Amino acid sequence: MSTTQRRIGSVAPVPLACGAVTRRHDLAGVAIRRAWDTIGRWGAIGPNSSTGRGFGSFGQGSIICFPTNTVFNEGYIHIGRDTMIGPQATLSAGMVPGQRCLSERVVTIGDRCLIGKGSGIVGHFSIEIGDDVWTGHHVYVTDQNHGYEDVERPISQQSMPERPVRIGNGSWLGHGTVVLPGAQIGDHVTIGANSVVTGVIPSFSVAVGNPARVIRRYVEGEGWVRV
Repeated sequence: MSTTQRRIGSVAPVPLACGAVTRRHDLAGVAIRRAWDTIGRWGAIGPNSSTGRGFGSFGQGSIICFPTNTVFNEGYIHIGRDTMIGPQATLSAGMVPGQRCLSERVVTIGDRCLIGKGSGIVGHFSIEIGDDVWTGHHVYVTDQNHGYEDVERPISQQSMPERPVRIGNGSWLGHGTVVLPGAQIGDHVTIGANSVVTGVIPSFSVAVGNPARVIRRYVEGEGWVRV
């Protein structure tokens, strides 16, 4: 037997062994994915779950996907019907669990909304999200910020007055959008990815940038025009 033949013979079983390992990995992968799907179904929050019943209201057909990052003070949070909040979301009223908030409806999310994976909605006074609002992943909405003026105190201990936030019906917020206190987004508005909304965005418009500014508006009889 030649040296080449001996070398080939010595490595011939390796592909078979690799194939067996691959099959085991495939089977293990299927089992893990099935288990994770089961955990996801059991871990999701719906209107009839014990956690869901603790919300101010939780419409039929709505779901908060598993896993969640943070959900607390849900009694001040109201969710409409057929709304989905993606996995790894933060959804809270106030700063700490058990806090008494300033209003009974701190966070309101309407019907048929879709809040993207990894998003955060952190309310202290009033965040109102209308019906049919969709967002990309990692969107952040809050109605309170921190001050910095007192140089003798850490910024984390300086809070600014809450300013209500509203996002109108049928609007779309692109990936990474940040909506800050006082923002008032109208109906049927598109906010471009990674924009920062700090003020008023009128209905039927497109806004982008930091701070977000209107670049297109719908004008009756003319259609969509550049601003």
